[in-house]
Amino acid sequence: MSPTFASLKYYNYRIWFAAALVANVGTWMQRIAQDWLVLTELTNNSGTAVGFVTGLQFLPVLFLSPYAGLLADRVDRRKLLMTTQGLMGLLATLLGVFTLTGIVELWHVYVFAFLLGCVAAFDNPARQVFVSEMVPAERLANAVGLNSASFNAARLIGPGVAGLLIAAVGSGWAFIINGVSFAATIWAMSRMRQRELQRTPRAARSRGQIREGIRYVRHRSDILVIMVIACVVSTFGLNFQLTSALMATEVFGKDAAGYGILGSILAIGSLSGALVAARRTRPRVRLVIGAAFMFGVFAGVMALMPTYELYALMSIPVGFFSLTMMTAANSTIQMSVEPEMRGRVMALYLVVFVGATPVGSPIVGWIAEVFGARWGVGVGAITAIAVSLSAALWTKRHWNYRVEYTWDRRPHLEVIYDADRDGTLERDREQREQTADAMRVQQLQHKQVS
Repeated sequence: MSPTFASLKYYNYRIWFAAALVANVGTWMQRIAQDWLVLTELTNNSGTAVGFVTGLQFLPVLFLSPYAGLLADRVDRRKLLMTTQGLMGLLATLLGVFTLTGIVELWHVYVFAFLLGCVAAFDNPARQVFVSEMVPAERLANAVGLNSASFNAARLIGPGVAGLLIAAVGSGWAFIINGVSFAATIWAMSRMRQRELQRTPRAARSRGQIREGIRYVRHRSDILVIMVIACVVSTFGLNFQLTSALMATEVFGKDAAGYGILGSILAIGSLSGALVAARRTRPRVRLVIGAAFMFGVFAGVMALMPTYELYALMSIPVGFFSLTMMTAANSTIQMSVEPEMRGRVMALYLVVFVGATPVGSPIVGWIAEVFGARWGVGVGAITAIAVSLSAALWTKRHWNYRVEYTWDRRPHLEVIYDADRDGTLERDREQREQTADAMRVQQLQHKQVS
């Protein structure tokens, strides 16, 4: 089997991947339908209203994720996910009923977005770390990359289908279809071979476990750098639902189908980035920094594109580098922490990554409404370039590495690390190696027991 799809040889991951693809198509359909409903039916092209809906959907992550991460470290993640996926399907179906019956109002969408965010806050950490139970440790980076490929393959299909569906019968049926799609993931988890799951150690109940997770992250400079970059880029740059809707309607005069097509074209780059990421066995912090910088450059160019066609074309590299950054960040963190800490650390990462959206969406929506839709894209480009350059300078100063240009069959940059003054880098490296050794021992014990 190709290294890109190596994780698909494992039964549990294979059925999860197929079911997640179905559910992800429904999720993208709902995202497009929700924004279109607010933008064109419930308001008069209000970017601020769309920003608030997006913000409310992600606001609970800020407050609930630390507890959700601790829960993911304590309980059976498969059962937790079956519960959260069922609740998300129920909420999507109810919103569809409200829309189809004609009783939906803007405040209804606000409430449903907030409730969906509450459930997603518990779903996200468990879903992120559940990947490590379906594949061996050495395939974790590949599985994370394929998860992203599934999500973005669905982005190729979902927005376009949603746009055509909205144009034909309205937004309500997109919500209904999304609600039904969650049945696929529940079915997949009910059919998993539990004896083949790579069970990770559960965190025993004790006081101060959330604080323990925070202290752990504070002493990991590599994780902190990733979190800062993810927070800034997510806050101002990853508001594609909002910026694409405004660019399609206000700048290029397109309808729902045109808006949906933008999302699908963006997914071409994202899917390419995910498939490339799936081939990497050891993603690194420098990849996160470099991808964030290139995302900023191409987002800046995209903001200046004079026609709809050129804007859509430029969204391909924007999607590629945004997905490269996200996948590298996710894999690097998951592969470098102890299994019993993974839920809490990933929850803290999701707080700064996903939880940044409630802060950024209204700000970006206001900027686009006051200064024009192009500035909504441009502010993301400027901040991404600024934070990536700052991170590169900080790591160069504190991690003591040098960058050399080499030509060995092909030109590339080589990063060579020296011993740092305070030993932080060396401690981080030793900790990662110890974690990898522990995971290998755990996998061997699991095989012996099986």
